[in-house]
Amino acid sequence: MDNESVEQINEAIALLERVSEDTTVPRNIRRAASNSLEIIRDPDPELSLAVKANNAIEILEEISLDPNCPMHARTILLQIITLLEISDD
Repeated sequence: MDNESVEQINEAIALLERVSEDTTVPRNIRRAASNSLEIIRDPDPELSLAVKANNAIEILEEISLDPNCPMHARTILLQIITLLEISDD
């Protein structure tokens, strides 16, 4: 994995932490961000980072469609998805 991918993953992790700790975001969206964070940080050597990123993307795409998701949180979620998709290449 190149340095750019590592930087993108680290940026995605920082944004996920931000969403999961933002009390203005509904609990279910914070929970989805936390779950995605756990998936990405999972130390299981059998799962590649690409698989972890795809699993997190699935969760984030689904929750970003929630009508209760505030616009600022949705924007961040879409940014995270983009970062994870690019690092997946």
